[in-house]
Amino acid sequence: MAEDEVRYAVWGSAGHAKVLCCLIDLRGGRVVALFDNAPDAVSVLDGVPLYHGEQGLRSWRIQQDKVDDVRCLAAIGGARGRDRLAIHERFTVHGLQVADALVHPLAAVCSTSRLGKGTQVLALAIVAAGARLGEACILNHRAAVDHECMLGDGVHLAPGATLCGCVSLGDNVMIGACAVVLPRLSIGANTIVGAGAVVTKSLPADVVAVGNPARIVRRF
Repeated sequence: MAEDEVRYAVWGSAGHAKVLCCLIDLRGGRVVALFDNAPDAVSVLDGVPLYHGEQGLRSWRIQQDKVDDVRCLAAIGGARGRDRLAIHERFTVHGLQVADALVHPLAAVCSTSRLGKGTQVLALAIVAAGARLGEACILNHRAAVDHECMLGDGVHLAPGATLCGCVSLGDNVMIGACAVVLPRLSIGANTIVGAGAVVTKSLPADVVAVGNPARIVRRF
């Protein structure tokens, strides 16, 4: 291992884990351990062990002589921002460090934007001037966050989702594939916007909205 190589521990071993592990490799890191709560989960990487649940994390941590060079990430996509944040907390309890934001080489992130810990910006995604993203956010492929948008913790933008300028998203919001949120609107915490929706008015917390224009179809 090169002296400056960063080792990663990743929680999750399904589809998003494959994407995240590829991104880690592109950034010159190396995944050394995978974790998953599912008892039937298997490792998505040849030669990288998978540990199950809290007991598995404890077992792996005890085996490590050194963890200063290990950074941790949650590979759980979709409307599961709370779960990603809980995993960050779990890693921290065990004396591990959550990784800084990880940005794909083919993404465009303005130098005046800010990205929280554990946030993941995938290929062809854009983060424009003055945008602020919280912790444990996921910007999937081709997602766009325009100037001065404010995203809370645990937000996920699916592939092709677009936030126009000055949009505000609460914690754990999920914006579906190719959905569009028009400028200067706000969306409350935990709300889900369906794929292809066009949000033309601000939305409250804890709802599901679909369609063009987006309308509320369910409340949590």
